[in-house]
Amino acid sequence: MHITLGQAVYPLNGPWKFRVGDSPLDPATQKPLWAEPGFDDSGWETVDLTPKEGSIDPISGLSGYVPGWTAKGHPGYSGYAWYRLRVKVDDAGKGGVALSGPSVVDDSFQAFVDGSLVGSFGNFSKPHPVIYSTQPTFFALPPGAVDEGRTEVVAFRIWMEPSTLLAQPDAGGFHTAPLLGQEDMVSAGYQVRWLELVRTYATDSIFAALYLLLALLAFSLSIYDRSDKVYYWIAAVYLISAAEEFLITFTALSQTISSPAWYGFEGALVVPLVDGLWVMVWWVWFRLKRPGWLPKAVVGQTLLYMVGNLLGGEFIFGLVSHPIAAAFHLLSLLARLGFAVLLISVVVLGGRLQGREGWVALPAVALLGVSKFATELGLLHIRLSWFPFGVSVGLETAASLLLIVALFFLLLRRMLISLRLQREQALDIKQAAGVQQLILPQAHAVYAGVTVESEYRPSRQVGGDFFQVIPNQLDGSLLLLAGDVAGKGLQAGMLVALIVGVIRAAVEADTDPLSILQTLNRQLVGRRSAQATCLAMSIAADGWVTLANAGHIPPYLNGSPVAMEGALPLGFITGAEFSVMRFQLAPDDRLVVLSDGVAEAMNEKGELFGFDRIAQLLAGKLNIAALAEAAQSFGQNDDISLVALTRTAAL
Repeated sequence: MHITLGQAVYPLNGPWKFRVGDSPLDPATQKPLWAEPGFDDSGWETVDLTPKEGSIDPISGLSGYVPGWTAKGHPGYSGYAWYRLRVKVDDAGKGGVALSGPSVVDDSFQAFVDGSLVGSFGNFSKPHPVIYSTQPTFFALPPGAVDEGRTEVVAFRIWMEPSTLLAQPDAGGFHTAPLLGQEDMVSAGYQVRWLELVRTYATDSIFAALYLLLALLAFSLSIYDRSDKVYYWIAAVYLISAAEEFLITFTALSQTISSPAWYGFEGALVVPLVDGLWVMVWWVWFRLKRPGWLPKAVVGQTLLYMVGNLLGGEFIFGLVSHPIAAAFHLLSLLARLGFAVLLISVVVLGGRLQGREGWVALPAVALLGVSKFATELGLLHIRLSWFPFGVSVGLETAASLLLIVALFFLLLRRMLISLRLQREQALDIKQAAGVQQLILPQAHAVYAGVTVESEYRPSRQVGGDFFQVIPNQLDGSLLLLAGDVAGKGLQAGMLVALIVGVIRAAVEADTDPLSILQTLNRQLVGRRSAQATCLAMSIAADGWVTLANAGHIPPYLNGSPVAMEGALPLGFITGAEFSVMRFQLAPDDRLVVLSDGVAEAMNEKGELFGFDRIAQLLAGKLNIAALAEAAQSFGQNDDISLVALTRTAAL
């Protein structure tokens, strides 16, 4: 090749001499013989690197692309190969001379000029070279390496990984020509090539940021409805996808991660995991229950997909032979096909059950399923990448973008539905709280011989504490029942309504405290999560109190807890025995019944309000409203209810 440099850069299109295999070493110099200028390469193949007009790399979008050696008589070959070119330079001009390696090459190389190593891309210090994603290279040649008027031999030693055969159409060696020229001109072209590469991978960076935002959005939406697990699935799949896109960009623009190592990891683990997660996203989205075996099938298929990719892709060099790897690659292909069928089937089934949501998602999901075969379609020379404004947009990118748009509108619709349901639930809770206030007795009431005061402060809108004060017009006695159901919120409030209804019905037949507790226990046993503590007492006109207890904390008489036996709460077992005791209230005696929410109030230091503090405050004749306020200010964790009965001096 005869060139005149001057202020120019020449692509070394050839014709090059080419040979597969690796060079023996010179016994004296330990340098490759095939790099020496005197080596006879006349018997080698001839390769021309002149690109066709408008040719571009189908993956990166870089211009000047030519097919590799697999398209030129060496299909299925991977390993070492050599390129040699004799170059005669006229008018080298002033300044140094530089060599720029090929912009696209499979996979790594060493560059020699007249037998001397001038630079390399990849790590050749190990028996198995370490390769990286192709990047522009620049090698400033030492003075005298290229003399004007003398023919020099430029040689490249190439290494290609077996896995590249499965990922790159027409793989093998040079896909663009090296450049030779004045150092400043080659350097300028080198910087332009870097800008092209950065622009090519700009979409990956944009998608990494977009996926991260979608993951954060999904996590944020879960705050509105924690019961809807689909938000967590979406957040997981997009968080993994964001990390994947970031690492793709990082791998392409740096030389810190080996390309086969990363792409092997991505292909063997990340891609199957993401595909499996997408199937589960739509399974949970449409709240499908059948077929029940599908989640297990997704797990099994994901594992098969991982094994097929790991061994079929030959990312671990020498782990299995090529025929075995081909069999595992077929397994990977079948697993991908299975995932595409599962994904589309789940969305179609969801569309049949829920209508518009499934049909909105189906085009994007179908395109995403097809994009999983981009490598195979690329090997068939079916164009799957486009480069508007120099930015790479592939089929998978288009599918991901379409899916993002569809998912955005579906998430917005789902959020609006969730907000509407929450407003309806809030209204239901507000109405339930209003009903609960109606079934509570008056906060202050005077009966024959007894003054009753009550205080009720639920921890939520609907509470789980209850108390009823029922006077008996026939004998002048007063019946008091107070208790605390298991749980909180609306469910506890519904149980309270049931208990109050049973109490009202039971009192019509029998006002004996023990009989009432037994009736309540029969009604609650066998119901799910229907347990409650309850204290029932009857105060006769002469001050005698009959008290029956079902697991409730003791009342306080004049500031001291009443000594009584413990018992099981209501609703645990049929025929439970409840403790019964009798005592008399003297004139001006004060009996306070309270729930455990008072004692269990806890401050920021983790200290409980405690029974000792209750006894101390009641001994000081603190009214129950002040006691409730003190416990609530201390740190309310549960419903707070108190009922105080004071026997008047004059009956």
